[in-house]
Amino acid sequence: MPQQFATIDEYIDSLPAAVRPIVDSIRATVRTAVPDAVEDISYQMPCFKWRGNNLIHFGAWKNHIGVYPIPAGTPAFEKKVAPYIAGKGTLRFPLRDPIPHDIVRAMVALRMKEIATSAGCD
Repeated sequence: MPQQFATIDEYIDSLPAAVRPIVDSIRATVRTAVPDAVEDISYQMPCFKWRGNNLIHFGAWKNHIGVYPIPAGTPAFEKKVAPYIAGKGTLRFPLRDPIPHDIVRAMVALRMKEIATSAGCD
C-alpha cells in the first residue's frame, strides 16, 4: 500500500534529500502568491486550496515535478508552458532544470481567476 500523507511536511520529508528543497520552493512560491490559501494533501500529493477549491497540486516523481491543473490562459502563457506539457492538465518540470517559478505564479493567478469566475465573484 502506498504511503499515506496527512500534511505537506510529511510528503516533503518522504522525498530524497536532493528533491526536498525543490518541492519546498514551489510550496513557498504558492504560499507567497496566495497567503490565505490552505495547505492540504489531495491525491496523496501537496495541494493548496483557495475558497474551498483545489488551486494547485504538485508532486515529485523520479525525474520531474508534476504540477496540475493547467489553467486556461493567454496565448503568451500557452506558449510559455508548451515545453512542459505532458498530458491533459499536466506540466512536468525536469528535476535537472531550475523550476520556472514565474510559470507557477502565473498558474496560481489564472486558477484564482477560474475559481472566482466559477463562484460568480468576478
